[in-house]
Amino acid sequence: MPKRAVLLVNLGSPDSTSVPDVRRYLDEFLGDERVIDRPASALLRSILVHRLIVPPRAPKSAEAYKEVWTDEGSPLVVTSKKVQRKLSERLGADTPVYLAMRYGNPSIASVVAQLAADGIEEVLLFPQYPHYAMSSWETVVVKVYEEAVRLAPALRVTTVQPFYADADYIEALYQVSAPYLAQPHDLLLFSYHGIPERHLRKADSSGAHCTILGDCCNTCSPAHATCYKAQVLKTTRAFAQRAGLAAGRHAVAFQSRLAGEPWLTPYTDHELQRLPKESQKRLLVMTPAFVTDCLETLEEIAMRGREDFLHAGGESFQHIPCLNDQVPYIDFLAGRVRAWVENPAPAQVE
Repeated sequence: MPKRAVLLVNLGSPDSTSVPDVRRYLDEFLGDERVIDRPASALLRSILVHRLIVPPRAPKSAEAYKEVWTDEGSPLVVTSKKVQRKLSERLGADTPVYLAMRYGNPSIASVVAQLAADGIEEVLLFPQYPHYAMSSWETVVVKVYEEAVRLAPALRVTTVQPFYADADYIEALYQVSAPYLAQPHDLLLFSYHGIPERHLRKADSSGAHCTILGDCCNTCSPAHATCYKAQVLKTTRAFAQRAGLAAGRHAVAFQSRLAGEPWLTPYTDHELQRLPKESQKRLLVMTPAFVTDCLETLEEIAMRGREDFLHAGGESFQHIPCLNDQVPYIDFLAGRVRAWVENPAPAQVE
């Protein structure tokens, strides 16, 4: 039997909360052409990112990271390592689990090199993103394949496709959320990470569906395989059905946008200001685009979002934690890996 392993890849984090470390991280993150893809000229894009966006942003981001940093380090990295350890314990020594970050450390290049050094012949790449987006799932997959070609050309890589509607993923979301759903509340807000509307059209290979056809997200199309918005709406519908949510008791919004062009709406920060005025004063917020709590869920939602909502007249605000290293998520990961071990073909879920 070939020597197999699993590679989990998440977003990443600065090495510390110092401004130089945060700036280095932002240079890599925002310098990714799949994250900020305009202007088309690489030189102009580099000037925009490294001279105009990152320098003023780094000190502000450093302060935000300080709000969530733990004694062990970045919450995203610390929790991802716990997931790696727990999944490794569940799978046993025959299927080792490696962990890399798309930006920062441990880098994809260093981990791919380690896979080769350890004699791994087949790896299951498991991007820690439930939904497809050029700036998340795709950039991870492309980077891993690039480094594999460069550092481990004999390595066979099988990639887990976006699992946004996988029944076991939805069940894991439900199991983690159920105690919070039992609390009195007026509304459950699904806050997904935002992307530019233009990215939906760019990912639509047909060029004739996303944002062009009326009600495009609810009209069946092959374009949905790479449509972030259609996928997050499908996650929402599947979760609402599993949880038995009543119509009108849940809503969708999008967070973490950059200025300069239209992003997916409605915006989460605007909704947090508006909802109390609509008598939605007891709010639950969940963030299913993230499997691991990080700056965007802890500081942006659980801290700033809570403050904004209460200041606008809200009475109670509860952020539902991400799946993190909780048992239902480890169950989901282990189930997908075991299916691959038993039948090592590309793991895909529509």
